Amino acid sequence: MANELFNVKDKVVVVTGGTGVLCKNISKYLAEQGAIIIALGRKEEVGNALVSDIKSQGGEAMFLKTDVMSREALEADRKTILDKYGRIDVLLNGAGGNMAGAIIPPDKTFFDLDIDAFRKVVDLNLFGTVLPTTVFASAMVEQKKGVIVNFCSESAFRPLTRVVGYSAAKAAIANYTKYMAIEMATKFGEGIRVNAIAPGFFLTEQNRSLMTNPDGTPTPRMQSVIAHTPYGRFGKPEELYGTIHYLISDASSFVTGAVVVVDGGFDAFSI
Repeated sequence: MANELFNVKDKVVVVTGGTGVLCKNISKYLAEQGAIIIALGRKEEVGNALVSDIKSQGGEAMFLKTDVMSREALEADRKTILDKYGRIDVLLNGAGGNMAGAIIPPDKTFFDLDIDAFRKVVDLNLFGTVLPTTVFASAMVEQKKGVIVNFCSESAFRPLTRVVGYSAAKAAIANYTKYMAIEMATKFGEGIRVNAIAPGFFLTEQNRSLMTNPDGTPTPRMQSVIAHTPYGRFGKPEELYGTIHYLISDASSFVTGAVVVVDGGFDAFSI
């Protein structure tokens, strides 16, 4: 019985941002556990390589090139998935990111912020979660069961210097996660759960230019992050696997509205 608590075999898992560093690795892990992976993303070459890799290991996967900001595209994706697999068990909302105009350089102030870039970052990180949830959760309501895991961030709780747009959007994701947990439970029953994972610092393509110099050496910002992380290092993608696995399995059947921090102690650190 205990082993069944964590069983994710044959669960149909939709992953937005599926071609990103973290979600790509998470997808491979879940496929190894027997889950069926549907990776959604913009990078077709990366997505097809991911599917090929999973299938070469005996897993089942599909890649759909999409736009998480387009309800029409997402609805077409939902139809494709339901036509092939008949259900959607899990939604991992991993789409998001940042852009240069929404980052305040050390020699600038908030008044130099590119408001259009700020808006785009908020739209991508917030509506890039709200829209997929709206589309794919409808299938969960029909089957009266499903799990949604949003990707939040450490910056939702401790606003980080420079990344004002990203921090604002991720703070909204933390709030939205709790709201949707209540909405789903009270209106559609306990079969649909909504939680979030808040990774600390992991080196990805999104933050590489902030954290490393062109020669690969750490920037002062990276050094500051490490100094404020009790573990003294960045996280590794595989260190997210266990938390994701727990949240999408029946082992967490009484867990909803939670934002689980995985950060090597960064959030707990003071001085």
